[in-house]
Amino acid sequence: MADKTTTLARQLKYKVPRLKLCLVREGTSGIAPCPVRTPEDAAQFLLPLALAPEEHFVSLHLNAKHEIIGVHEVSHGTVSSSLVHPREVFKAALLSNSYAILVCHNHPSGSVLLPSAEDMDTTSQLLKAGQVLGISVLDHLIVSPAEAVYSLRENHPDLWST
Repeated sequence: MADKTTTLARQLKYKVPRLKLCLVREGTSGIAPCPVRTPEDAAQFLLPLALAPEEHFVSLHLNAKHEIIGVHEVSHGTVSSSLVHPREVFKAALLSNSYAILVCHNHPSGSVLLPSAEDMDTTSQLLKAGQVLGISVLDHLIVSPAEAVYSLRENHPDLWST
């Protein structure tokens, strides 16, 4: 009976397309993992983001040793905003088997690095989603050509205490 069921399952044709998910590593392999211990470590890695003329939101994927195993551009916006949803942030993190993520966006205007109300709301949403998915959000950084880096975790630790 089990053989007939297996054969029948292989013959079924769904009326919707079947999807196959895969992760494709871009760039060269053999690059040494880059550990992130401080916001400044991440800022060194994200230097091109600090100089971008439009707002970008990226996530760094980390293994259990907090070494960068990948980077994903979640959103590319305008000179003053970028749309972010937890679904897009965690999709690539799940596919790359991330232990934790560190999210970052830039302020291309070079203005003072203070988070907006939207930045705070986004961080709160990502923290909640990360708890559900089992992927820690270590920090949300803001970078700019004018200043080094602003860490929401260092400046708003209350977001991480809930």
